[in-house]
Amino acid sequence: MSNTPVIGVLALQGDVREHLIALAAADAVARPVRRPEELAEVDGLVIPGGESTTISKLAILFGVMEPLRARVRAGMPVYGTCAGMIMLADKILDPRSGQETIGGIDMIVRRNAFGRQNESFEAAVDINGVDGDPVEGVFIRAPWVESVGAEAEVLAEHEGHIVAVRQGNALATSFHPELTGDHRVHGLFVDMVRANRTAESL
Repeated sequence: MSNTPVIGVLALQGDVREHLIALAAADAVARPVRRPEELAEVDGLVIPGGESTTISKLAILFGVMEPLRARVRAGMPVYGTCAGMIMLADKILDPRSGQETIGGIDMIVRRNAFGRQNESFEAAVDINGVDGDPVEGVFIRAPWVESVGAEAEVLAEHEGHIVAVRQGNALATSFHPELTGDHRVHGLFVDMVRANRTAESL
């Protein structure tokens, strides 16, 4: 069995193309996912930034929300950036009406915590598990994590706020590493997917 993982990017909204490029650069086969049958063919999934309420509604509309929840519960590796982090939270502090999440990480997330679009910024972030220099994080209407449960591991903070978390096979960052040309965070996720494929084949 080839150990090149096939990783999907949830292609309902957001910077899908940039994630596909970053995953390919990190030695994965990357493809867009919109429908349940496409989800069934991937080893892991990236949930990109965008607007978490819109992603939630479109995921339900395309019939992919429930299969996605089931696969995350079953241990499929998943990585959410910005709005994707909100989608992976078990609880949102200030949800919009009708907003649903996939869940998977025992954390409470605050939407748009770092401010509006015009308050976007870049910052160097030290991430536990990513070797070398800090990662340049692009924060665009970014959430932060208010608190985490016992199972969740904090990987990074910025100015006292949690901005990267991992729980088992689920990874989430407040920021957008796909916009910088530095593919180390995607590399970390590809390694998680590869390890999970190996464990499932034993």
